[in-house]
Amino acid sequence: MLRNRRAKIIATVGPASAAPFMLRNLFNKGVDTFRLNFSHGDHASHAAVIRAIRALETEVGVPIGILQDLQGPKIRLGRLPGGCRVLDRHERVFFTLTESTEAITALPLPHAEVFAAIAPGHRLFIDDGRVRLRVVSADAERIEAEVLEGGKVSDRKGINLPDTLLELPVLTEKDRADLEFGLDHGVDWVALSFVQRASDLDEIRELIAGQAGLASKIEKPSALAEIEAIVRSSDAIMIARGDLGVEIPPEDVPGRQKEIIALCRRESRPVIVATQMLESMTASPMPTRAEASDVATAIYDGIDAVMLSAESATGAFPVEAVEVMDRIIRRTEAHEAYGRSIAASREAPFDAAGSIADAGAKLACALRARCLVAYSVSGTTAHRVAARRPALPLIVVTKETSVSRRMALVWGVRSVLETAELNYDSMDSMAREESARLIEVAAGDTCVILAGVPFGQTGSTNNIRVARYR
Repeated sequence: MLRNRRAKIIATVGPASAAPFMLRNLFNKGVDTFRLNFSHGDHASHAAVIRAIRALETEVGVPIGILQDLQGPKIRLGRLPGGCRVLDRHERVFFTLTESTEAITALPLPHAEVFAAIAPGHRLFIDDGRVRLRVVSADAERIEAEVLEGGKVSDRKGINLPDTLLELPVLTEKDRADLEFGLDHGVDWVALSFVQRASDLDEIRELIAGQAGLASKIEKPSALAEIEAIVRSSDAIMIARGDLGVEIPPEDVPGRQKEIIALCRRESRPVIVATQMLESMTASPMPTRAEASDVATAIYDGIDAVMLSAESATGAFPVEAVEVMDRIIRRTEAHEAYGRSIAASREAPFDAAGSIADAGAKLACALRARCLVAYSVSGTTAHRVAARRPALPLIVVTKETSVSRRMALVWGVRSVLETAELNYDSMDSMAREESARLIEVAAGDTCVILAGVPFGQTGSTNNIRVARYR
């Protein structure tokens, strides 16, 4: 199945979409990769979904990606008297280092690391920023804060601390157990939440040990300060605009999004835009005009994938949300402004392998080749070529099942799993044969082939060939 678009769709699986028939419907409507949110559900339910996705993959004969999203060290309130209370503007309240409290003016906050790091003037946002406070004073067990914007708070609501750099464990015990489960069940990507610095990735990369791609979620202001190092240390980037849009001013999010997308393309890293893309479709069969524009803007910027969260996990119209997303992408990519936008934002390569990929993409376009075929062991060649955003089909041939599935969130790529032994002489015939199964070709058409010679060495892209269909 060669979808008539380049950008990919990721859909979160939840109660509204976990049944096998729903997964099939979502795939048929356009989903390329399914996201499993490990902030919710248990291992048994996730295992059932993974089995259903792999059965669907076998049925349709197309690689389908699975992205495991780890919960991470989320900061939450403890338990309040009566379960909730209302905070009034300008009220002074106290956060205490306890799991629960009976004091009417206190809020329990069972996170010692917050008390150790927070300082007067720092802000605390509760419930995605609906309630906002500023710290007046703080010590090791008590924080006094003034309410800037009041409202209702309740048990276990999340807290954002945009001004505070926390010394948090990168992986919680739950994350470690979830990661072991995910790798045992063959997930293709692992998304790490609340990344603050590049060194946060060291431990999880060692645990993953090449079994899956590592995607860093950008949702903290501290991550923006070290964004280049984080991108280079990651296999992919997710711009998680939910928490990010709480911790930095919302008017700064669009510009930051564009900066990160440009950086990821320059570094040949797939980039995902996530959160609230079609939020109204959790309850409506149609999106708002602003949401359609938001999705289109991400496409014009050249992202690899857009992601549905609550829309497909718990919404009333998961299939319709995927249909709408697919239509927006296809219509945007067909618009004359899309090609100009992609060409204008194309980043120049800065290394030898990137230059080879760039030259191959330009050559294929100049020759009006029918497609571009890239042989890839680890997916690195595919990422480099996709980052050039060539205006023709990009087919990646790999011997690794895991790599073929990871390609399901990379811009423009359709992967082919090759089981035969490759050599320099058979490279042309195999490329022609495999590409002809996915696209229509005629005698005399050409394809451009990228490969690393000798075969089987990761990151050795050094060869460009032109082959003609017979």
